[in-house]
Amino acid sequence: MPSFVAETPAASAEATAAYYARKLAFETDCWDVHASLAAGNSDFVLLDVRSPALYAAAHVPGAINLPHGKMTAHRMSEWPADTLFVVYCAGPHCNGTDKAALRLARLGLQGKVMIGGMTGWADEGFSFETSPAAAAA
Repeated sequence: MPSFVAETPAASAEATAAYYARKLAFETDCWDVHASLAAGNSDFVLLDVRSPALYAAAHVPGAINLPHGKMTAHRMSEWPADTLFVVYCAGPHCNGTDKAALRLARLGLQGKVMIGGMTGWADEGFSFETSPAAAAA
């Protein structure tokens, strides 16, 4: 009798490769964002989609505060149409990144979710910065 793990057969190598390639097209992680920013290779715009007050208290260095509700066609036209946006919020318990990624897609823009958000960033031991509270335009 197989274990509970093996009770459902594993996917084929081809199906597994396709699944994870597709998954990685939608997300990135805190380490990859940090390493890219540290190397000066920021070929993406990092968006903190939390409230201005939470952003002011602590945020990922280099992030721009833009709550998903403020992502309009007019506001997003500040960047070239082929810009890759990376969005994050508080952490795994927050769906702000999902709402932001959906809004970006509906605007015809590319986006990835930084899985883990602020919680993941802290878990990796990366530092935050603070700034004066300012309403997102």
